Amino acid sequence: MHSFAPEIILITILTLVVMSDALANVTKVPSVFILLIGSYIVYNFIPSAIPIDLKHYFDALVIFCIPLIFMGDALHLHFHDLKKYAFDIFYLAVVSVALSIAAGASLYNFGLYEGLSLGAYVSLFAINMATDAVSVQSILSRFEGIGHQIKVLIEGESLGNDATAVIAFFFIGLPWMMSGEIGAGAATLSAIKVFAVSMGLGVVIGYVFYMAMKLFSDKRGEFFAFIVEAYAAYLIGEHFHVSGILTLITAIIATKAWIDADIVAKEESQLAKKSRSFLARIRLDDIHATTKERLEYIYEMAKEFGYIAAVMIFFLLAEMADFGKMWHYRWEIVAMFVATTVIRALSMAKFAFFGEKFSSIAPVGREGWFILTFSGMKGALSIILVHMIPASFEYKELFEAVTTGVVILSIFVYGTVLWVYFTFLRKETEARLFEQH
Repeated sequence: MHSFAPEIILITILTLVVMSDALANVTKVPSVFILLIGSYIVYNFIPSAIPIDLKHYFDALVIFCIPLIFMGDALHLHFHDLKKYAFDIFYLAVVSVALSIAAGASLYNFGLYEGLSLGAYVSLFAINMATDAVSVQSILSRFEGIGHQIKVLIEGESLGNDATAVIAFFFIGLPWMMSGEIGAGAATLSAIKVFAVSMGLGVVIGYVFYMAMKLFSDKRGEFFAFIVEAYAAYLIGEHFHVSGILTLITAIIATKAWIDADIVAKEESQLAKKSRSFLARIRLDDIHATTKERLEYIYEMAKEFGYIAAVMIFFLLAEMADFGKMWHYRWEIVAMFVATTVIRALSMAKFAFFGEKFSSIAPVGREGWFILTFSGMKGALSIILVHMIPASFEYKELFEAVTTGVVILSIFVYGTVLWVYFTFLRKETEARLFEQH
């Protein structure tokens, strides 16, 4: 007899997305809360709505979801914003994450988790420092008055943060944790090589797809081209044993940067005749890959596909969520949640308290610091990374319980703090802190 499992799952996912948006509009509660709760209820209490063994297909589903989750966020970053806030984003995405993981690993000296090696601490904090783009955007998109600078910092951090966490986990933490030792020099060199090769591959792939998109001019074809690019970049990066996620992010941003350059050149050419540079000629800037109007369609579609992928990840989270185990490790979960929150708050403080002292740092004020601190929701990537730990690892159950608990707490606690602040506490005079142009 024919199986209707794919059709049923699609109906379930789309119903959850539609219902969560509808309920969020009525209740003014962030839709990610409703999505997460709804996914857990459906997975555990309506098994007929998920007629496949997710545990068996866990790895395949993860690989399917990763490109869709990161593609949408990467598309929203504009090249001129990346140039303007380059140092800020680099600090948030690389320096801050590396320092945060090091700060977390230093808790090894205080015996926070009994029995874990220093390498295990690096792995555990790398997993739990990765933020979730979908959860962050789902919550912040419902609040008005957040300035452009804050949005750019949050979007840039949520992408780069994940790439750094992945590299720290796979190329430093995991080998160190499993072997018991690692050469600091070799590990650092390996991480730098992965960064360089991943970004190099991403730029090349981004250019190839940018040029390919000049061959057609319809919004559906362009959107599908971005999807193909996201999957191709991820698979190529993984094939060459570097960071598929960083390759993907770089490729999408590179393609989008050249498209943005074309749009700006077109607008300028309408005002005055300008001589074309060598770089403009080699990218055939007189042939446009897309338009502003078609990009808006692409943004919206990428966002919806990202939500679909997020629901699948929430189902996987429901599969991993064992409240009995989480209660058993409740103090370990609370310790990790508090530690990561404090470390994040300290790493974000430089934007609030030192921004005016350094020309390379854009000050955001105390309220901006508050938003940046509580926009660090965890999600898909943390779940993916903890699942990648070999089953033979003695403390895998601890890692899974702690990570699952921190993901849930970060979404509900951080999200609730922001929701309460923007809905009930924020004053009109404070809103001007975000009016930056």
